[in-house]
Amino acid sequence: MRLNKLFASILLVGATFSGNTLAESFQPFTVTDIQVEGLQRVALGAALLNLPVKVGDTIDELKLQQAIKALYASTNFENIQVSRDDGVLIVAVKERPTISEISFDGNKDIKDEQLQESLDGSGVKIGESLDRTMLSGIEKGLQDFYYGVGKYGAKVEAEIINLPRNRVELKLKFTEGLAADIRQINVVGNTVFSDEELIGMLELKDYVAWWDLFGERRYQKQKLQADLESIKAFYHNQGYIRFKETSTQVAMTPDRKGLYITINVDEGEPYKVSKVNLTGDLMGREKLMEALLPIKEGDTYNAAEVTFTEELYSKYLGRFGYAYPEVQTYPEIDDETKEVTLNVGIKPGKRVYVRAINFTGNTITKDEVMRRKLTQMEGAWLNSDLVERSKESLNRLGFFEKVDTETIQVPGTDDIVDIDFTVKEQPSGSFNAGVGYGSGTGVSLQFGVQQNNFLGTGNQAGLNINTNKYQKQINLSYTDPYWTKDGISLGGSIYWSKTDYGRANLEAYKNQSYGFALNSGFPINEYNRINGGIGFRHNTLSELSDNQQTNQFFDIYRDGANDELSFDNFELNLGWSRSSLNRGTFPTNGSSQRFNTKVTTPGSDVQYFKMDLDTKFYFPLTRSHSFVFLARARLGYGNGYGQTNDNDNILPFWENYYSGGSTTLRGFKTNTVGPRSFSVTRDQEFCPDPSGSGCSLPTNPNEIFVRNGRSLGGNAIATASLELIVPIPFLDEAYSNSVRTSFFADAGSIWDTEFDYDSYRDLPATEFAKIQDYSDPSLYRASYGLSVQWLSPMGPLVFSLARPIKEYEGDDTEVFSFNIGQTF
Repeated sequence: MRLNKLFASILLVGATFSGNTLAESFQPFTVTDIQVEGLQRVALGAALLNLPVKVGDTIDELKLQQAIKALYASTNFENIQVSRDDGVLIVAVKERPTISEISFDGNKDIKDEQLQESLDGSGVKIGESLDRTMLSGIEKGLQDFYYGVGKYGAKVEAEIINLPRNRVELKLKFTEGLAADIRQINVVGNTVFSDEELIGMLELKDYVAWWDLFGERRYQKQKLQADLESIKAFYHNQGYIRFKETSTQVAMTPDRKGLYITINVDEGEPYKVSKVNLTGDLMGREKLMEALLPIKEGDTYNAAEVTFTEELYSKYLGRFGYAYPEVQTYPEIDDETKEVTLNVGIKPGKRVYVRAINFTGNTITKDEVMRRKLTQMEGAWLNSDLVERSKESLNRLGFFEKVDTETIQVPGTDDIVDIDFTVKEQPSGSFNAGVGYGSGTGVSLQFGVQQNNFLGTGNQAGLNINTNKYQKQINLSYTDPYWTKDGISLGGSIYWSKTDYGRANLEAYKNQSYGFALNSGFPINEYNRINGGIGFRHNTLSELSDNQQTNQFFDIYRDGANDELSFDNFELNLGWSRSSLNRGTFPTNGSSQRFNTKVTTPGSDVQYFKMDLDTKFYFPLTRSHSFVFLARARLGYGNGYGQTNDNDNILPFWENYYSGGSTTLRGFKTNTVGPRSFSVTRDQEFCPDPSGSGCSLPTNPNEIFVRNGRSLGGNAIATASLELIVPIPFLDEAYSNSVRTSFFADAGSIWDTEFDYDSYRDLPATEFAKIQDYSDPSLYRASYGLSVQWLSPMGPLVFSLARPIKEYEGDDTEVFSFNIGQTF
């Protein structure tokens, strides 16, 4: 007989013992052999290794329990039966099945990746053995998650599908159901602040206006905890240091579709600050550190101010190399006087030095280009201000979408660190090439490259070749911003162009020009720079249309009946620029100003000057800089100086200012805002007539006709824009630094200070045209709208939808516009 005795059942470990002879009690025996039956995946040696019984051992009831526990602890078996045949110990096992596949069905609120990550943490993976005892815990955990988001009807069921060779498929079925809406939120116990004021600061809502497309009344446990912390912080910031949230109840409606939330509070009373003590090592700077203290005696206690004070002293100590100071405030509360004494303990710790500064993520930009922008140096003590300024300097380069810093302590030391700058590069230039056809341009060929980080050197290089119906041009430029190690820049450009403005819907004339320019810049400090340059330009003008403004210019320089004029001008440039922007592209904080003066030298064929000022201010409205207010303006003025042929020189019309388009005054077509050319004719045809169908002959031979032409610009400009930059809903955070949306309002005026309106105001008005006072700066235009900017791989793209709110008869308006190559 193989089995001659039945071992007693040991319920504690769930093993089953069987045989053909029943015994009331277990009798110890000596093991002469061990047999393990039922093994498939687990090797015999591994099973015996986990069995704390060997041949020759005497086994009793205690050792038997220990043996069975050890086998279960190996996690390889889901059922174990032991028996004996004389001295042979027989262990019959059933291995846990191997997970061959894991699938999910019905889950919408939880992504498959999140579910798999949770299962991985519990050891439930494909290829591992399945522990059925864990499934109920997994089901309950997932169900609790749904309860936490208000889905109290949710169910989670784990289904096991058996497959050949002791394999299984684990299938998790989800019935999520609908989330219970918050029917009402109540605050009980508050007397100082109203329910509306407290509930208004909560993220959970029991009411959502019809126009709030993104609002919801869905309950989430995590949000409730955050809201309770918000209420607590609010009271602590108002001086109620003893405020307590005594209890919170979340009750479900009978239909399980709604929730009532009740928050019980004990407000307490407001406390004043009786005294602030600075303790610890003040490094001999007691008076200065006391002067920095933002909290004064008699102030109402404010927890946020306390935290700010701790951060302020930590940053202050960080400027002197104390990278890991301990600044902690210990309040002493006097409940009788309702006062608080604040003891600010300061422990600077050791001064920390920088061993090395490393860069990662710059696959294009060379290390030396980044290193020369640093103000924190290797070998010096760690200065938190200099590290932050270095980060801002790298951002202002415009080469990076994101710059992060991390201070890493050198292993084995407590006063030496490395600084790692991690950057994410972005397109730092633009490229265009193609062949096209348009009704306004005809056949066009374009090729252009503008690179502000040429070959990763930080140098600027550009090559542009364009040809279309009205223009042919080529321009080659190059600038080295660090021609010297001190940051003196040197650059130059060579250009040639030939333009027929009459075929470009502008006032008709032809202009052929070529020239070169050299420029250099000198840094004053980190934010300010002086720029200067010299250049030569040759212009040839011909086939000028007949109008009053250009005739005024030609009357000064025209020699007899010659219809073609050439000018050789030598130009000097001098400018100042300042920038404290936190980023080179898509800044969110800081300001920038540029002032530039251009003047032709005495002896040039045309003597004139131009002055331009551009300024921008960015004001972040939130700590995360997701909402930003932008104000920008431009002022410009130009005129001639000296005399030619006994006439006062004026600004040449090809140097006039224009406005309109996607980068200046949106809602108006490019370069159409401002003075237009006009002509005064007598005894001539007027073409076309108002109907646009032909020519009109004057009914009176002596009648005066005034004909308005196309845009000619003016010698003065003033524009301003206000923008609210907002985050784009549903946009992945990874793209937040490459796409920007803003609501804007633009206004601007172009005028001609040399226009003599009195000479034309008395001309009889006709049905064809009416002369405006082009010298009046109050004739401004304005618009508002929406703009989207994208840093695409081809360069910056700007799309605008705009509507004019101030316009004049004859203005060329447009609703949609776009531009390539410039961002605000």
